[in-house]
Amino acid sequence: MNGDHYQTLGVSRDATEEDIKRAYRKLASRNHPDKGGDTEKFQQVQTAYSILSNPQSRAEYDSPQPQFNMNFNGTPFDFSAIFNAAHRQQQRQRSRMNMTLWITLNDVIKGGRRPVSVGTQHGEFVIELDLQVGIEDGDTVQYMGIGPNGSDMIVTYRIHPNPLYQRDGPNLLTEKVVDIWDCILGTQVTVRNVLGEQLALTVSPRTQPGTILRMKGQGLPHKNSKERGDLLVRVRAKLPETISEEMMDVIQREKELDKSRQTS
Repeated sequence: MNGDHYQTLGVSRDATEEDIKRAYRKLASRNHPDKGGDTEKFQQVQTAYSILSNPQSRAEYDSPQPQFNMNFNGTPFDFSAIFNAAHRQQQRQRSRMNMTLWITLNDVIKGGRRPVSVGTQHGEFVIELDLQVGIEDGDTVQYMGIGPNGSDMIVTYRIHPNPLYQRDGPNLLTEKVVDIWDCILGTQVTVRNVLGEQLALTVSPRTQPGTILRMKGQGLPHKNSKERGDLLVRVRAKLPETISEEMMDVIQREKELDKSRQTS
């Protein structure tokens, strides 16, 4: 169900960019599915932030233009679209329609044909877009003759920000919190890729906090290719809430021995 994006983030319509970013971080953390949050609410927060954090899409949202709805993989999304009526060109030339289309990282992986219902002044017009795998944020694709009255569709793709993954080409960077003892002794942890699949990751003994571990083939596809990049996992160490005095003594002695070894 659609709602007011300002209400979704709990900010006023004259909120600053910093106000919007602060509200998003708070709500994304509170509603994240990995923390037991509401998945639908989390998606609403993501959509609201992706639109209001971008000055152009925010301006379009505040002054609505003709919009369209579409359904990707059975899940409804609401996207901001821009349609500019092109002037008639010379004979045998087609007119053009421009639009901006928001997609997710899941769409970047899966690609495929997507039906899109376009709202025009003459009613609804359904077209099918061939979404390339591995598409980059800001890529513009021209679809020849598929629009209303045989017009060309010029589609600029934007990708919703995902708080869990940072994109670097076909690679994705995420973080995993691990107990400090597991960093020292080694362990196996579970990491979720962008499709929600649970993956086993081995943390070797004596792994330094901040180390980046690579999970090959679990990133995004290279453009127009089925070959995928890697999922990079930065290890973050978590100290236990309580440490016994005996353990503190052991750590102190080990610290002194280590310092002695470094100076000898």
